[in-house]
This record gives sequence, C-alpha cells and structure tokens, in this order.
Amino acid sequence: MENTDNLKKTALNAMHYEMGAKMVPFAGFDMPVQFEGVNIEHETVRKGVGVFDVSHMGEFRAKGPKAFDLVQRCTSNDIASLYDGKVLYTTLPNGKGGIVDDMLVYRISAEEYFMVPNAANIDKDWAWMSEVAKEMGMELGKEFMNESNSWSQLAVQGPLALKAMQKLTSASVEDMEYYTFKIIEFAGVKDIIFSTTGYTGSGGCEIYIPNAEAVNVYKQVLEAGKEFGIKPIGLGARDTLRLEMGFCLYGNDICDTTSPMEAGLGWITKFVDGNNFIDREYNEKQKAEGVTRKLVAFEITGKGIARHEYEICDAEGNHIGEVTSGTMGPSVKKAIGMGYVKKEFSKVGSEIFIKIREKLIPAVVVRLPFYKGEN
Repeated sequence: MENTDNLKKTALNAMHYEMGAKMVPFAGFDMPVQFEGVNIEHETVRKGVGVFDVSHMGEFRAKGPKAFDLVQRCTSNDIASLYDGKVLYTTLPNGKGGIVDDMLVYRISAEEYFMVPNAANIDKDWAWMSEVAKEMGMELGKEFMNESNSWSQLAVQGPLALKAMQKLTSASVEDMEYYTFKIIEFAGVKDIIFSTTGYTGSGGCEIYIPNAEAVNVYKQVLEAGKEFGIKPIGLGARDTLRLEMGFCLYGNDICDTTSPMEAGLGWITKFVDGNNFIDREYNEKQKAEGVTRKLVAFEITGKGIARHEYEICDAEGNHIGEVTSGTMGPSVKKAIGMGYVKKEFSKVGSEIFIKIREKLIPAVVVRLPFYKGEN
C-alpha cells in the first residue's frame, strides 16, 4: 500500500478501503477513483443510484449585515436573485479577467450564505474572499468562516436517488425542485443541508453532514438505497458523468487565465443593476467586443481519445487550441472532449483535428450536452 501519510483523509476514508476502492491522491486528499470500474459505476448513476464521497469539497459561510455585499462582490452571478432555500452556480472572477474558482452559493437567509468551493482551491478561495471581506470591515471567523474541516458531503446521484433518500427523512424531498435545498433531520441527524444539486446530469442530491456523523449517515444511505441497487461511486465516474454533460472542471476547462465569456459561462455572469462584481467591466467589454477563443465541445469522428493538453489543429496542422478535457463517454459511446479553439473554429459543425501521437485525428464541434438522457 502506498504511503498516504501526507494526504488529508475524509471521514469515510477507512470505509473506502474496506469496500475495496482503488485510492489515488486528488487535491491533497486520499480519494477513491473507482470501486468496481468506471464504466459500470457511470451506468449505475445514469440508470439507478450511486453515492460519492465528496467530503474533500470546501464550505464557507458568510453571516451578518455585510454577507450579501461580500458574496455579490466576489461572484459573477446575481446573488440578489436568490431566495431562502435556493442555490446558484457562479464563478469567482480574479480581478485580472480570469477565474479564481467556480462554486455553489446557498442562501440560508438574507444575511447568511453558504458556499462550496472546489477542494483544490479552498486555501486560494479563502485567501481571495478574506481580502475582500477585510476591506469591507468583516470579522474573519465570525462574519466570514471557513468550515471546510467540519463538514462531510455525500453526492447521491441518479434517477432513483431522491426516492431512495426519502426513506431517511420525514421532510418531503422527492418533489424538490432542481437547485434548491432544505435544512432537515436526515438519517436521525438534525440540521443536515439537503440539496438537489449535482455534477452528473442524472438528478439526485448533495447532503452536508457534520464529520462526526458521516460514517453513520453513509451506512444508512447505502442501506436505504439497497433495494434500488445503490453502489459507491469513485471520482473516475464523476469525471465521465460531468464531461458527458459539458460541466466545467476547474483546473481543466476553466482556470486563472480563462474568462467566463471564453468558457461559455456568460449565463452565470449577470450584468444587472446592483451587481457590481469584480471584473464586471472587463467581462462587459469582452461580451460586447467578442472573444478571440472559445471553449467548445467536440466528438472525435476518427479513431482515438482526446486527453487534457492535447493540441487542436486545423486541417493543415496549424495550432488552433488545446484540449481541456477528454474521455470515451460510457453513455454516449463516443470519444468526446472540450477545448479552447480560435473563435473562427468554434461554430457547431466546424471540423477540427486533435493531435494524437503525432497524427491528426478528425473531430467535429457539437452542441452540449453530449448526453441527452436515456432514450
């Protein structure tokens, strides 16, 4: 067994080993990449229900009279559009035209917001938002808190997820709308955040649990899901599921040097009155003038699989961009990917070529999502 002493461990770490997971370092954590195998786990989520340990994700909380202003200033989406129990997806612009991170924001009340940054970016996001909070005169640890070490998170995903989870609570969760949440008693534990969000495109929920209750709740989730064929799912299938939907992965498809406009995230970049977010002017200018490169989705029409950082070329072999994410999509049964290309090659139907082992393999730009639901 590899030495994992220098890696952080989630509260469910020992259980993953017990269940025979293949473990890998991910974002500084010792995480399960697969249990039975990526393809079978992927199909389990698409057709039934699977459970992911995503406790490596971060959790921040802003409270008090300045909480709204902090979150509105730091995020590109319009926090004023939220109501209690509503979630939104947003970017954190970095003041230089790029993206610090993408995250979910939960409105608990008009003066309390809960945020979920990516695992690899917890420290960076905390430092960035703390600077803004301090400028606003907010007290760190009291009005803006990093709770990342206190929470565990389970993503129960798939068309049968809510039906299975309804067994563990008297609160009505089966009919919850997408991107909403409730704070409920779940699996006998009070004040659980139960959220109809996810990173798979197959429905389900994400559940935030205090670390001390994680093992107990996880066991109950597996038991409740047994009749629906629930299985533990690793990060490998999490990646193929999200890529079939065209969901961005920070560090691959978006980063400190890509803008929301280039990444096709204009829909979460709101130029409404009162939304004076960092980089608003930059993004408005880019929207008006247009971008020189765009994140596109493509299907490979030749033979081969695109991988992160592979070169994208035109028919003559000239460099026009690079692949950010690529895989063989288990549900769509095609080699798919995303990447940045020069704007003139970004139209749906454009022919592009992926350089795989020095060969130019043809591909075509397509409209997202790749996966359009079970037929």
